[in-house]
Parts: sequence; C-alpha cells; structure tokens
Amino acid sequence: MRILKIAIVAALPFMFAGVASANEYEPQLREMAKNSIQSWLSDPSVIKAIRAQNQQNNALDETKIVALDKQWRAETGASSRPMIDRVMENSLSAFLKSKKDGSEGLFTEIFVMDNKGLNVGQSDVTSDYWQGDEAKWQKTYSVGADALHIGKVKEDESTQTFQSQVSLSVVDPKDGSVIGAITVGVNVEMLGQ
Repeated sequence: MRILKIAIVAALPFMFAGVASANEYEPQLREMAKNSIQSWLSDPSVIKAIRAQNQQNNALDETKIVALDKQWRAETGASSRPMIDRVMENSLSAFLKSKKDGSEGLFTEIFVMDNKGLNVGQSDVTSDYWQGDEAKWQKTYSVGADALHIGKVKEDESTQTFQSQVSLSVVDPKDGSVIGAITVGVNVEMLGQ
C-alpha cells in the first residue's frame, strides 16, 4: 500500500501538467469569483484602503515604482522589514487574512493592488511589491470593471499544492470607476470537496 501511495504522489505533477496549459478548473473558478470573491470587493475596508493609496501614490512614476519594488524584494530576506511590515499590519491585510483563514485552505494567498499595480494589502508576504507588470493586474485593472483573469494551474512550492490565481478588477461603488484589482490564489485540489 505504501508503494502505491508513493507512486500516486510522484505522479501528481504529471497528472496536473496538462492542466497548466488548459485550466480545467476555470468554470469552478469563474463561479467562485462571481459568487464569493466579488462580494468582498465592495467592503468599505477594501475601497477605503485602495482610494487612500491611489491618492498617496498619485505622483509616482515608473522609476520610483521600480525603486519601491526593489526595496520590497530586499526586505523579504531581511530581519528589518519596515515597508513590508507597514503593509502587513494595515487593516486591509487583516481583512484579507481573515478571508484566507476562513477558507480552510482553499485560498492560498490574497492580495489587493492599487491603480499602479502596487500592493495595498495582503494575507501573506508576496515576493514583489509591484504587480503592474504582470497579467493579474494588466488583464483586470487595465481592462475594465467586469474584468476577470484566471491564471494557469501551477505547483506552489511553498505550500506543495496546485493553485490557480483568480484576479478581478475592484470598482469604486460611488462612480463605477476601476480603482484597483484583487488576486486570490486558489488550491484547485480542494475545489469540489
């Protein structure tokens, strides 16, 4: 029996290899985005935090954004992390951590980005601060209010799970304008359980 279990575990990456190119979980992930994640996006803590950061960072140019991203990356391996700590300790991050914790392992990470693709709040420390150069932001914030982007299924080395990222635009309920985006990592192995 033990040999069978080892063989099954060893075969998992190959069983999911085809999924990475054609995300067979897309219908379930779309439903989750519509029926669960979308409801978080109008929460006052989400809207207030994004609005505040958009205003604060209004004058940032790409040179400054790249410098901030470089600082964040350096702090991920440092003992002193003032920039990371400031984000991880804000009220939006607390809200996102509660959503992740309440998912019982379904959500592997959650982070919200502003109108420049910079992290506003997150459940876990991301490897970089600027998401604006990635599809999760470009295919949501840049597309419009109803945008939804579902990433390929990939193995998350830190959690040893297969996950897909679901990203949506965040819309200001006052005027319907897109003010940011959210990305939720979903453990696809838990879908349908």
